[in-house]
Amino acid sequence: MAVSDLIQQARNRFGQAPNLLLRANEPTGEKPWEMFVTDEHTEHYLALKPGGDTDRGMLTGAVGGTGGLVMIMFSLVFALQGDISDALFTLLLTISIVLPVFLWETRRPLPLPILFNRRTREVYFDHNGKLYHSPWDSIQALAGEFVMVGPHTGGMRNASLEILVRRLGEPDTALLVSLGLPMGKTLQMQKGFWEWLRAYMDNGPWFDEDGQHSASDAYVKKMLSAHTNPTGFLAYRRQRIAEKKEANEGKNYLEWTDAVLYLGHLLFFPMNWLQEFTYNIAKRRSRNRWPQIVTERLQPNGPTTRLLDLERERGLDV
Repeated sequence: MAVSDLIQQARNRFGQAPNLLLRANEPTGEKPWEMFVTDEHTEHYLALKPGGDTDRGMLTGAVGGTGGLVMIMFSLVFALQGDISDALFTLLLTISIVLPVFLWETRRPLPLPILFNRRTREVYFDHNGKLYHSPWDSIQALAGEFVMVGPHTGGMRNASLEILVRRLGEPDTALLVSLGLPMGKTLQMQKGFWEWLRAYMDNGPWFDEDGQHSASDAYVKKMLSAHTNPTGFLAYRRQRIAEKKEANEGKNYLEWTDAVLYLGHLLFFPMNWLQEFTYNIAKRRSRNRWPQIVTERLQPNGPTTRLLDLERERGLDV
């Protein structure tokens, strides 16, 4: 199927609903903002979460961070009582339950992220072990709105943002790749996220609220910090309590909701920490699945030639 036909077919999905064909050199008029899909934001490349397996590590966190923690406490009690055999048995039993789950979750590969390489000005995407790419300067993206109707929720407006990438060595084979889930988003929000990508690729790695280059990373870090990981909830609640204490000069500042939320975050912190630790291990192992032609271009001193140029010169295939 021709690329133009693929784009037209995709636009037909939206019917009469608003949809836009976006390009790298055409501003949308929106301010740049992040949509909670950034996995890594570095000087040389931007990695977006591809979706799928976002709950990786949850089973390990539930088993090890709750049941495992209780078992370890029992083991400590036995040890303090001088019952070393029961303490060792409880500890070994805990390890025999948690370790297989941890290994199972970390050894299964995670989907690779969508990479935006500033150095070579191109995008990489892995689909079932096949490498797809697109030069940034000629990239096309499709943003469109649609409505999902449910019996209890009524009509819910959503908006998707998809980029067009081509198979390495087979430029006539193309895919439209979604940049994050469309649920709960508007066309304006997706246009703002497109501006975020444009600002990173053209003016980055750091830029201000207007997308202009900045020597400071303050605005980017502020936007990225808006998405707090579960392990950050405890620190956030502690900060909120400290702010209330300062505002009330240390008098009658603690409300019952603060105490409940703080204890709740404290209770779930081991589970959340273990889940994030497991996810990060699985992510690092999965990154080794990128072909060398990609990994070397992500290095600060790696090649700057585009895959498109190599493809034209050598008929490259991976």
